[in-house]
Amino acid sequence: MQGNLPPEAQEKIEELQDLQETAQQVAAQKQQAETTLNESQTALEALDDIDEDTEMYREVGELLVSTQYDDAYENLEEKVESLEVRVEQLGKQEERVRGQFESLQQELQQMLQGGAGGAGGGPMGPGGAGGA
Repeated sequence: MQGNLPPEAQEKIEELQDLQETAQQVAAQKQQAETTLNESQTALEALDDIDEDTEMYREVGELLVSTQYDDAYENLEEKVESLEVRVEQLGKQEERVRGQFESLQQELQQMLQGGAGGAGGGPMGPGGAGGA
């Protein structure tokens, strides 16, 4: 079916497919960042219920290493703040890609509805462009 489309329309379709793939990647990254953020926030809340003198460990690769309460709390706070920024950035990127996708989709629809023979595709089309 794409063989019957003008080259400009085929290019737009390829761009749409690329944007769709990008949107899926951004959505996956955002979901992963949100999951990690929720886990980190839960851990930070759990620290509030723990006595500061409690012996604590943090995971370093395959090992558990002793750590101080203040260090653990500070590290988790920094991680949460960093992840919040990351989720916000990914949300904005997701919106931007969605906007580009919708804009490109409209361009393609107008191109295809504007007639296969018109090279310009602009407002200079035939007077009865709306229908029969």
